[in-house]
Amino acid sequence: MREIGVHLCGRRLYETMTYWETIDERSSVPEHELEFARIWKDIPKLVFSKTLEKVQSNARLVRDGVAQEVSQLKEQPGKDLAVGGAGLASALMKLGLIDEYRLFVSPVVLGGGTPYFPTLDEKINLELVETQTFGSRVVYLHYRRV
Repeated sequence: MREIGVHLCGRRLYETMTYWETIDERSSVPEHELEFARIWKDIPKLVFSKTLEKVQSNARLVRDGVAQEVSQLKEQPGKDLAVGGAGLASALMKLGLIDEYRLFVSPVVLGGGTPYFPTLDEKINLELVETQTFGSRVVYLHYRRV
């Protein structure tokens, strides 16, 4: 997360992640969660939503123009952009605006939900950059567009 310059997210992910905005107000929170909360709060966020009325703290609401907004951000110097949420990620994949894929694969079969990868008209060729397996059995996969 420290490598991220701006985090792009849809409404549902944004609403889920607001948990981290006030975690330091709770008692008995492990230090590693507090550290993540500090990092998360510092990262500027762009929230793409047509239904939200407002966003808080270090976030900006964008109602339209996903392609234009993200293209402009990509042209600016600075740290990487991160995309969270299946719907927004799918839209950016279809627009060809994702350069790298950093996936965390959990060892759980849900049997439903929103697919992370949409049906595409053309395949996207990727090159494996890095892998890491955590003690929790989660596997991190980092791919770059070829």
